[in-house]
Amino acid sequence: MAKAKKEEAEKKDAEEEAKPEAAAEGAEGAPAEGAEGEAAAAEGGGKKKLFIIIGGVVVLLIGAGAGLYFTGMLDSLLGKEAPVECAEGDHECEEKAAAAAEHGEKAGAKGGHGEKKEAKGGGHGEAGGASDSFVAIPTMIVNLNSDDGTPRYLRLTVQLELEDAADKAAVEAIIPKVIDQFQTYLRELRVRDLRGSGGIYRLQMELLWRVNQAAAPVEVKDVLFQEILIQ
Repeated sequence: MAKAKKEEAEKKDAEEEAKPEAAAEGAEGAPAEGAEGEAAAAEGGGKKKLFIIIGGVVVLLIGAGAGLYFTGMLDSLLGKEAPVECAEGDHECEEKAAAAAEHGEKAGAKGGHGEKKEAKGGGHGEAGGASDSFVAIPTMIVNLNSDDGTPRYLRLTVQLELEDAADKAAVEAIIPKVIDQFQTYLRELRVRDLRGSGGIYRLQMELLWRVNQAAAPVEVKDVLFQEILIQ
């Protein structure tokens, strides 16, 4: 009996000794878990603060840019001149503003001016070449044959279109010969030979053939009617 009580008392003492150790282990584990939670919370708070700071900076930059744009300061920073405001009726101021605007457009489009100069030069060359490709024939007035014997006249002005502008001098040198060829043919025509588009086309082809005969070996591309009048 005494032995059983002694064992029971030892068992209780062992249990009481074990309780402080478990409590100590629990106490040691709790602070560790609390520290980890506080570190995670601190890290999350730091990221939120960083995002808030970045967002604030972006908003400030947008606001500053909008303020510079609406106040006109952005144009000066970019090298643009502010538009000149002139009072109504101030012609001198308006002329200066127009000149400044024109100067700005020219300064911003130097490459465009170069293209225009090239185009302009090419255009002059083409225009010069086009004018050199034509030779004018003096107006001719010839008598036509009529069926009833009534005097009829043909007034004709033409230009010769050359195949090569370099042949202009050679063709101009034989114009008297060309006129003689034309008048010899025209005097044989009757009024009815020139009626309608068919008659005019035949006249054009006959003149072209005769001028090429007179100008050979130079080639004339076409005979262009400037005036054709039957009286």
